Amino acid sequence: MSDLKVDLSKFENWLSRKNKMGRAAWILVNLILFKPFFLSVFNPWRLFLLRCFGAKLHPKAHVYASVKIWAPWNLQMEEYSALAAGVNVYNTGMIKIGAHTTVSQGAYLCPGSHDFNSPKFPMICAPLTIEDQVWIATDAFVGGMGITIKQGAVVGARACVFRDVEPWTIVGGNPAKFIKERIIND
Repeated sequence: MSDLKVDLSKFENWLSRKNKMGRAAWILVNLILFKPFFLSVFNPWRLFLLRCFGAKLHPKAHVYASVKIWAPWNLQMEEYSALAAGVNVYNTGMIKIGAHTTVSQGAYLCPGSHDFNSPKFPMICAPLTIEDQVWIATDAFVGGMGITIKQGAVVGARACVFRDVEPWTIVGGNPAKFIKERIIND
């Protein structure tokens, strides 16, 4: 077993030329036309730019100007969903954000990983789904393939989520663990 090793010299970039060109164009548009328009009144403009790059966004979604979005074409947001200031959306794969869901400041979303059993260490992805009425709190990390944060769940500040979160529960810590059930009081 000692003669086995990860050999990154054999790494093969899995991104297509179209993807690379799209990323280059998005980086320019992001710097020149997206980030400078930081006031809330410019949210429709930011949504328009993201849609031009393939994002599927409800008109009532909200994306702050300081959000980092790696690939707009891998982003879907429903009504009254929000990506707050400083959120990092490293969406190498699809990220779906449900209605009335908030992803708070500095959170990090990533639907991919690497095949650590392969000596070439290739990128692998599966969709990350954040259902309706979820709150991802400040500085939380949600990463891994095929994860679902189910309806009404809360991911606590600085929590690290690597597997599904059950509906109407609150999780926290690293790795995130069940804290208690979420009960909405009227």
